[in-house]
Amino acid sequence: MGGLVERIVSRNETIPTAKAQDFTTYKDGQTALALHVVQGERDLVTDCRSLARFELRGIPPMAAGAARIRVTFTVDADGLLSVDAREQISGVEARIDVKPSYGLADDQIARMLQDSFTTAEADMKARALVEARVDGDRMLLATQSALAADGDLLSAAQRADIDALLAAVVAAQPLQDAVRIEAATQALAKGTEAFAALRMNRGIQKALAGKHIETV
Repeated sequence: MGGLVERIVSRNETIPTAKAQDFTTYKDGQTALALHVVQGERDLVTDCRSLARFELRGIPPMAAGAARIRVTFTVDADGLLSVDAREQISGVEARIDVKPSYGLADDQIARMLQDSFTTAEADMKARALVEARVDGDRMLLATQSALAADGDLLSAAQRADIDALLAAVVAAQPLQDAVRIEAATQALAKGTEAFAALRMNRGIQKALAGKHIETV
């Protein structure tokens, strides 16, 4: 999300090798995940070399963050890269094969490395900003979904307070200031703690409705 790169296989990794990382869904009810495989040393997708794209479909609808999608990169002795994505609960999976070194001359590789060195500080700031925005968007979506489902639990004053915190996050998102975005997001998280507790109590009451104490 946000065009950030997650490094799976490091530079100069001894081959053959296999590396994996777990990912999850971004939105409630999300049933597909798009994967973009890139090569490079930078933090943003736009600054790396695109190798392949594929999709994992058939993810069971769940709350955002509930799915566990393991993405495995396997490089064989010939340099062939296989990327496999598997949702751990349902078992649905998808894969693609690519040759990551194809078409790259030594001078291109050297230029990639040099660019990563000279832009390291700028890349770090750009990554921090994007991560702050992604976290802010995720918090906005989660709060809005919770309000749609259980907003009736709040008094008018409580709802007004949360709406003000939501507006503050929305206003901060376009800023080129990761610290201010993070502060607004954290304020929203803290300001919705009591609401989260009310929602949890309602969930427990629904789960226990009609049951005898001996069966709990």
